[in-house]
Amino acid sequence: MLEIKNLKASIDNKEILNSINLSIKSGEVHAIMGPNGSGKSTLSNILSGKKGYEISGEIKFENDNLLELEIEERAHKGIFLAFQYPLEIPGVNINNFLKTSLNAIKKANGQKELDAIEFLKLLKEKSSGLKIGDEILSRHLNVGFSGGEKKKNEILQMSILNPKLSILDETDSGLDIDALKVVSKGVNSLRSSKNSFLIITHYQRLLNYIKPDFVHVLKNGKIIKTGNFKLAIELEKKGYENF
Repeated sequence: MLEIKNLKASIDNKEILNSINLSIKSGEVHAIMGPNGSGKSTLSNILSGKKGYEISGEIKFENDNLLELEIEERAHKGIFLAFQYPLEIPGVNINNFLKTSLNAIKKANGQKELDAIEFLKLLKEKSSGLKIGDEILSRHLNVGFSGGEKKKNEILQMSILNPKLSILDETDSGLDIDALKVVSKGVNSLRSSKNSFLIITHYQRLLNYIKPDFVHVLKNGKIIKTGNFKLAIELEKKGYENF
């Protein structure tokens, strides 16, 4: 699904990523862990299409050259980024935002768009699983939301859009244990042979609920070690200085 070869990235002549190589197959969950400043969020930004980086190397998404696609085209093809700090957008109702987003993707892929009744049925099903009430859905996007509400709303978006590749950039940041369980349940409900995940986190606790197939340690812009879930446990005990 995703193939990264010799990816290098810098900004203002400062190198951030240095020869990243990563392969994610359909159905796999990969976790990237690393200290602050190691390049984790830069990697997620580049995959989602954020501008401003000087990039070399190759990124293929289902055999398409990802670096040639605009942000909207990447979303249409099934790439989703859950932000570490979701933005507040006053004046944009959540219901309308989600319906418009979903139908834009369907239209781009030549699929039938959902009418209001079909969409509300889907929304009710997905929001109830995340314990998101109607009063939240009628509000403006993330405006006045707590950190946990914002993260639940991100997972709701992911559930509605059902992307092929979901990138979760420190989704566990600021979550209490109950919200963490709800968010993890929402992610796990989407796991299938057709969906893949790239989870970026500092801590093992999220991975206790969303068990990854592979764990990668990113430090100083490089993946310096790859293993299974046991590697996350080792990191939690020993820290990053030992790698």
